[in-house]
Amino acid sequence: MSLVRRITNLFSRSRVDREIDAELQSHLDLRIDDNLAAGMTAVEARRDALIRFGNRTATRERVASADVALGLESIWSDVRYSARQLRRSPGFALTGVLTLAFAIGANAVVFGILNGLILRPLNVPQAKSLYGSEYGDGAGWQSYPNYVDLRDRNHSFEELAAFNFSFVAVQTGKDLSVSAGFATSGNYFDVLRIQPYLGRFFHSSDEHGPDSAPYVVLSYAYWHSRFQDDRGVIGRVVRLNQHPFTIIGVAPQEFQGTLLFISPDFFVPIVNQAQLVAGFDLNARANNAGIFEVLGHLKPGVTPAEAVADMNSVGAYLQKTYPKESAHKSSTLSRTGLTSFRRPAEGFIAGLMLLAGLILLAACANLGSLFAAHAADHSREVALRLALGSSRRRILQQLFTEAMMISLVGGTAGLLGSVVLLRRLSTWQPFSDAPIHLPVTPDATVYVVAVGLAVASGLLFAIVPVRQVLRANPYEIVKAGSNVRFGRKVTVRDVLLVVQIAICAVLVTSSMVALRGLVRTLHSNLGFDRNTMLVGADLAMAGYSVDRATAMQRRMIDAIETIPGVERAGMISNYAPLIYGAGTRANVFKDAVTELSQSNIAAMPYRYDISPGYFEAAGTSLLAGRSFRWNDDMSAPPVVVVNREFAGKMFGSVTSAVGRYYKLQDGTRVQIVGVVEDGKYLSVTEEQEPAMFLPALRAPSSAGYIAVRSRRDPQELAAAIRSKVRELDAGLPVDTNTWNSMLAVVMFPSRVATLSLGVLGMMGAMLSITGIFGMAAYSVSKRLREFGIRIALGAQRTEVLQAALGRAVKLLAFGSAAGLIFGVLASRVLAFIVYQATPRDPLVLAGVVLAMAMLGLVATWIPAQRALSVDPMRLLREE
Repeated sequence: MSLVRRITNLFSRSRVDREIDAELQSHLDLRIDDNLAAGMTAVEARRDALIRFGNRTATRERVASADVALGLESIWSDVRYSARQLRRSPGFALTGVLTLAFAIGANAVVFGILNGLILRPLNVPQAKSLYGSEYGDGAGWQSYPNYVDLRDRNHSFEELAAFNFSFVAVQTGKDLSVSAGFATSGNYFDVLRIQPYLGRFFHSSDEHGPDSAPYVVLSYAYWHSRFQDDRGVIGRVVRLNQHPFTIIGVAPQEFQGTLLFISPDFFVPIVNQAQLVAGFDLNARANNAGIFEVLGHLKPGVTPAEAVADMNSVGAYLQKTYPKESAHKSSTLSRTGLTSFRRPAEGFIAGLMLLAGLILLAACANLGSLFAAHAADHSREVALRLALGSSRRRILQQLFTEAMMISLVGGTAGLLGSVVLLRRLSTWQPFSDAPIHLPVTPDATVYVVAVGLAVASGLLFAIVPVRQVLRANPYEIVKAGSNVRFGRKVTVRDVLLVVQIAICAVLVTSSMVALRGLVRTLHSNLGFDRNTMLVGADLAMAGYSVDRATAMQRRMIDAIETIPGVERAGMISNYAPLIYGAGTRANVFKDAVTELSQSNIAAMPYRYDISPGYFEAAGTSLLAGRSFRWNDDMSAPPVVVVNREFAGKMFGSVTSAVGRYYKLQDGTRVQIVGVVEDGKYLSVTEEQEPAMFLPALRAPSSAGYIAVRSRRDPQELAAAIRSKVRELDAGLPVDTNTWNSMLAVVMFPSRVATLSLGVLGMMGAMLSITGIFGMAAYSVSKRLREFGIRIALGAQRTEVLQAALGRAVKLLAFGSAAGLIFGVLASRVLAFIVYQATPRDPLVLAGVVLAMAMLGLVATWIPAQRALSVDPMRLLREE
């Protein structure tokens, strides 16, 4: 009975029992026939047969136990024999275990990330029916009135909740700190169907208009770290941006918000967000920064497609009813927690999964080649076993057991390493000032996938030597000795090595493309000087009204410009390019347009409100016209500065744009007085986008960044700025960082992608080295006598090297060329992972060729030295 059948029998006893019963019945029938032939009646014959046969149940159990014992004994015998074989070949065993450990570990880590971010539902009750919606400009943002209409007019969701972000200064009595939280609709917790750990949650019944629900719910982690698990916090009043809020509850420990990347410190009702964000108008329908995402449970029987159609019909209604404020754009539904990041996250993880799969395939090819060589080394032993009567099935069973032992040990090691890494990733805080986390703690699914990959890998590389065992001729093997060659001129091992090298070349290409893309990003023109110091100050956190904040901002700019070494300072309201929110879109219209409807929109540029001096401080080049002056305020005609992309899109060229007019959404007619260079605003990966800059004095805000241009040391400059601000207001919280250091968040995906691909490239290089080294070393070891004779006959060193390593070098060149071609063809996949990814870059192509040549040199160095150091006299004496 084969190994597979015996293992199967252990888990399918009903079939085995039926087989045993049939066999026992056949024995009983034969005895009855004998009795009938002896002259007994049918009744006597059956009674005598039953008496002689004994207890049928006991007999069946003895046979079944013997079958199980025989199967287990056979398995244990194969395991012991395989262990002895592996002990005799420690290099092969260690190479196999480490190769699979790295490959399966890499796949388990990538699958753990896929499982945590894509597959595993949000940790809330009935999460399978919970969906988040992506609506509007593709980033989820929409106004609060639009959300209310969507909530009340849709027929697909039981109820819709919404949330937004808030960064506020939290004062608990004696200390003040900046924390991040969610501003949510009153029904947020009810829609999620979760219960508080302490106290209560706020509800829709608590909302009675703007600023009507000054309540705050703490996250469990924030309650634990900030309030030291004090159960007496319920009812305590804290100040958020100097406004009193009452703590009414603590969220459960397992709930970390409805965005997988962000763990909020607190939750407040969105109707009170105007107290946290100065100038925020909850009822402004054209304000697309009111709601980040909406979510809810689908009603029973409603499909996601039907819900999308329903939401689109509400969007069409809003566009028709409010043509100046609402634009109907297609809606999508996806798993809550990743809705607004779904496309880039899925593209990135899919690319990583593909490359990790290539790692595993390369590892299996490597091990298949090594396993075939290992089987060939034991060909004489196999021949003797065949000659002594052992079946080929029994030998293959033992080979498969040996492969499974390697794969299971390697898979276990890789799984343990992946578990450690995933747990580290789940607690990793890449940014001290941003509550970002990765929910990738491994679960049973990751374990099952890792074990499944280990078993599949073992079966895959164990198949390679099957053909040579099935076709082995014991007589020829014993007669020829252990140097017999199985197969044809181009062996399976050659094909596997070429496949492995090609895969490794793809991985090396990917890592170099990622590195090159990151270097390009770091040195590309972003439209500002990265060394500029940014002074972040939200004056609302210190209790300033918008009117008082405007005067204070002017005082801060003047004071900072008095610091020795400061060349220029200027402010940009709310957002700075590439920093967190980056900016908001605005609808603009041609000057001749009279109907300011969505169908007549000429462009949707990013909008920034800046003070005089900002362009000079930020290092943004003025291409034409002028920048702003301090008299460009509410009493002066409306003016604007646009970037090159805006000028070209609206007016054809930079020079023709200066002096021209266009209209804003509210009908204001503005004149272009200057054109600046293009830049990056929301993401370094975006296509060139239009942008416009308006005078901050016409749209005052209490929040923003002051850009400071200076040649002083950044640390000295930051200390001087903080000291100067404290002189103006000691209670004003400010943070000072260079623009470059604040790009860490926006550059994080590119750096993670480069690191990930770099690790995969290194693993591919290691597999390539082991594969080439294994083949070269095996070839040299089998031909030492031939090389000795060649050297004795006067062969040159180059001739010996060509004979020893020529085949390996040819396979390396062929596999590298194939891998490079596939790497170039995979540029679209790489573009999902890394910005400016192009394998067609001459430096990348040259780097891959050089890297593969170096890998080949490293892999063949030791076999080459062994071939050249052969002593002909010693070999002849041994013969």
